[in-house]
Amino acid sequence: MPNKTKKEKETTKSAKSTKNSNSSSGKDAAAENSDEAQQQSGSKRPSNSTPPPTQLNKIKYSGGPQLVKKERRQSSSRFNLTKNRELQKLPALKDAPPIDREELFVQKLRQCCVLFDFVSDPLSDLKYKEVKRAGLNEMVEYITHNSDVVTESIYPEAVIMFSVNLFRTLPPSSNPTGAEFDPEEDEPTLEAAWPHLQLVYEFFLRFLESPDFQPNVAKKYIDQKFVLSLLELFDSEDPRERDFLKTILHRIYGKFLGLRAYIRRQINNIFYRFIYETEHHNGIAELLEILGSIINGFALPLKEEHKMFLIRVLLPLHKVKSLSVYHPQLAYCVVQFLEKDSSLTEPVIMGLLKFWPKTHSPKEVMFLNELEEILDVIEPSEFVKVQEPLFRQLAKCVSSPHFQKQQREKYKLKEREEIWHKIEELARQNPQVNKLHPLRPGLHPQEEYMLYSDSAVSLYSMETETPTAEDIQLLKKTVETEATQGVKELKKEKVLMRRKSELPQDVYTIKALEAHKRAEEYLTANQEAL
Repeated sequence: MPNKTKKEKETTKSAKSTKNSNSSSGKDAAAENSDEAQQQSGSKRPSNSTPPPTQLNKIKYSGGPQLVKKERRQSSSRFNLTKNRELQKLPALKDAPPIDREELFVQKLRQCCVLFDFVSDPLSDLKYKEVKRAGLNEMVEYITHNSDVVTESIYPEAVIMFSVNLFRTLPPSSNPTGAEFDPEEDEPTLEAAWPHLQLVYEFFLRFLESPDFQPNVAKKYIDQKFVLSLLELFDSEDPRERDFLKTILHRIYGKFLGLRAYIRRQINNIFYRFIYETEHHNGIAELLEILGSIINGFALPLKEEHKMFLIRVLLPLHKVKSLSVYHPQLAYCVVQFLEKDSSLTEPVIMGLLKFWPKTHSPKEVMFLNELEEILDVIEPSEFVKVQEPLFRQLAKCVSSPHFQKQQREKYKLKEREEIWHKIEELARQNPQVNKLHPLRPGLHPQEEYMLYSDSAVSLYSMETETPTAEDIQLLKKTVETEATQGVKELKKEKVLMRRKSELPQDVYTIKALEAHKRAEEYLTANQEAL
């Protein structure tokens, strides 16, 4: 197996994606959804140097009817509401004299620390909510289009404003069925305070990206405690919030070299709790997307810490039941490691075989897709070490028939038999059956039915004298009507078994997620400092 150049790998991946999009019978629906998950969140990735973006909307909205619910699927976090919420509208920054702008900027930042109620009484304080919203909008524009505005006195005020608005206790999942929130099936609960939170996130992102921003000054305020609070927000159910958090944490990792090891360690802790304790966290895909860009920038040779992260964290992540939610990002991270250090091939392949699913075929298809990506970058000398156990597992996959390829056929046969038995019973109950032709004992229902078909009209005319063509057509029509009714009843029974994604959908949730604009489509690599 010759080693491929980078260009050949990209060509192979492009051909592979075309092949996957054209094939429909070879893979089940879950596998197709896994492939689509890598493409729905944006346009095609420019190259394998960027991790696949996380999907904003994980639900397929092609099945069920649309429904505008009276109660929107919104929840608000536990904010400590400000007692005095009467905000005074301040002068515009652009109209103020240059000497007064810094002080006015600070006043507006402090004014935006006032918190409002968006859930129990959403119509309260509308006038003052609009003052805060307008102030946030103005500051976003001001910091984006002006230079020399991020002065030393702005740093603590901006960090405080961000912390007061965003660092809060996240609401419990408000799944209507009372069950645990399923990121693959359930509609996400959107944050009711998002009109203000979105602008706070946008402001802080522009603050970090400002050409005036100085990490040496900001590190007094953006410290380990700040990062830890930021990471806790990744469990938010609102995908729009996680999307902003992903970009902001990526910027912090790139600008604050002293926080890099701490960020990686805390992300590891989140993964450990997810794998071995809770198996529930909403932000695993986003965290893996960040790590994909970090791994892409690792310096060579790889540190032992990074190799241990691969073996102890990334590989065990394959065994969690919600793998499909974050598998594209996880597979990217694994492949990036192998592209940097081919000696990791054997432990990676053996780890995948260790966690290989035994009873869940959609998950097995994900493993096969990941294995295909690994084989694109594998070294021939390393392939020899794993070929025997690898082909043994592939042989099991090939020889094991998929349960849906058998179950569907069994169901069709059973359905056909039931329909014919109903036709037989109906034929026996028909008062004209003895006049036409006695049902022959031991005859298959399908053969009995043929006695009443068009081709059997001449037979009836020859063997009996009483029946006419009208009688035969009437009986045939009766039997076909009853058989059709039987099929409808069977289909009614099947309708009771529906996926959550086929249930009535909240139009507000769909539109809110579609209207969200990403701060950054692709996370570029963060180069590791030597």
